[in-house]
Amino acid sequence: MADRARPWMKLHDELGVVIPDFDGLPLGAHVERHAADKPDAPAFRYFSKTINYDELNRASNSLANALSDLGVGRGDTVGFHMPNIPQYAIGLIAVSKLGARGSGVSPLLAPPELVHQIDDAGISVLVTLSDFAPTLLAMTGVPEGLRHVMSVGAGDWLGAPDIEPVSLPGVNSHTYQSLVKGQSDCFTQVEIDPEDTFMIQYTGGTTGRPKGAEISHKTLMFNPVLVAAMDPPNVVYAERFASAFPFFHIAGLSFLAGALMFGAQSLLLPNPRDIDHFVGQMKEVPPTRLGAVPALYDMLLAHPGFREVDFSGLKTAKSGAAPLTRTTYNALSDVIGTGKFADVFGMTETGPCYVNHPISRYKVGSIGIPMPGVDVRIMDVETGTKEMPIGEPGEIVTSGPQIMKGYLGLPEESARALREIDGVRYMYSGDVGYMDEDGYIFLCDRAKDMLVVGGFKVFSVEIEDKLKAHPDVAESAIVGAPDEARPGNDIVHLFVQRSPESEGSNVEAEGRLMSWIRANMAPYKAPKHVHFLDEIPLTPVGKIDKKKMRAAVTG
Repeated sequence: MADRARPWMKLHDELGVVIPDFDGLPLGAHVERHAADKPDAPAFRYFSKTINYDELNRASNSLANALSDLGVGRGDTVGFHMPNIPQYAIGLIAVSKLGARGSGVSPLLAPPELVHQIDDAGISVLVTLSDFAPTLLAMTGVPEGLRHVMSVGAGDWLGAPDIEPVSLPGVNSHTYQSLVKGQSDCFTQVEIDPEDTFMIQYTGGTTGRPKGAEISHKTLMFNPVLVAAMDPPNVVYAERFASAFPFFHIAGLSFLAGALMFGAQSLLLPNPRDIDHFVGQMKEVPPTRLGAVPALYDMLLAHPGFREVDFSGLKTAKSGAAPLTRTTYNALSDVIGTGKFADVFGMTETGPCYVNHPISRYKVGSIGIPMPGVDVRIMDVETGTKEMPIGEPGEIVTSGPQIMKGYLGLPEESARALREIDGVRYMYSGDVGYMDEDGYIFLCDRAKDMLVVGGFKVFSVEIEDKLKAHPDVAESAIVGAPDEARPGNDIVHLFVQRSPESEGSNVEAEGRLMSWIRANMAPYKAPKHVHFLDEIPLTPVGKIDKKKMRAAVTG
């Protein structure tokens, strides 16, 4: 490996980018340090309330004691089923302090998907927003390992009265407020091995079932340090982070971990699509760091108040999920200032980032260059064993401290995704791209079976696999067409070959299918268009010919 060409290293040298040190501290230890060194430093802004690091540390200690009383300790998993509210961050810190594991549970999951994750991750305590009670109550059968449900209210930290707990048969029901009341606010971070699993984050997969990526303390806590090594340096207690990335998503989780590591103040935004609230909060707390997906940047740019935010102190604006278009890049630069925007790129399995864009050397259309301590290769798509020359596309693979330990309980899936090259373990991303002579990476195709809708990944095989159970479906195929209104996103198209048992018209069959999909899958996975075919087209070797169907919907 030592003599392999790594063209991005020249740029690292020119910019003074070096591999940073990692202190090995878990999330809870950072919060304890800030509470001791600068207790009054603001940690969160939540609507009109500011929560400082002393309050945050004490709250996480109280919750750690409450969780301990419920039997949570090393090896136990706590699920977090809520938007970006204070209890989510407090819960993550408490789990870190206990040496337990967490799992972000998307509020967008349908009841069957929720059952699968609770079961698969071994979640024994689920912390859920009370508003999500209908989803829990719609579960067919309570997962056997679920022992406690802790209900939280969005107004718990705003002086609202306690809410009614979500009650499930055979499960102990509590509210956050009742559990932490009277608990000691003293609890010291237990010693952990940085390689221990901290989070089990779920991602779709080619087998059709969501998989739990095991993210270690080191992976989660080192990743923001690697990203920061290519950015203007963080000043401890002086940064203000504004991001709408949800904490249940690896991007939001990493943004939060970085903010807490550097003693920053974060805006807590429960609804990322409430642009009025987002803009209003930034007016109150002008950010030094900003993060969003391209579609959200477009929504912010369309809001007249966005231009009224004070961006004079902004150092970086990060974008993920897809490269920003030149039009959006130019419009954003006009508002926030030039030389502040940077793409980051990665996936759940890489904790998340392994590519960052040097702000001072921005190439529109590229996703950036590998971060320090990270190696990236472009391998042939057919076998994954041959490295492609500069400028030629292939599958993007990466190694370094940012990659996951593996998929929980799925050794074969882990072995397919994590393979050795020259004795080093690489994550095979499934994304297709090429590297130019300067080390910049350009995406030229997404993984064949992965689409992006609203910044969320949609794995076509997962939907197709579930549709096999529907009586109207003999065969199905999911393909995407570019969403011109939201660059970097796809419009989901479903092609269906009806089963011999399917009755009625295509309109009736479509109605049944869409009702079933909405009841069994997250809303963003639902196709916008359904096409019925006499037969799903096949390639000469008998595989479903998605190329032909893509051509039909893209022209």
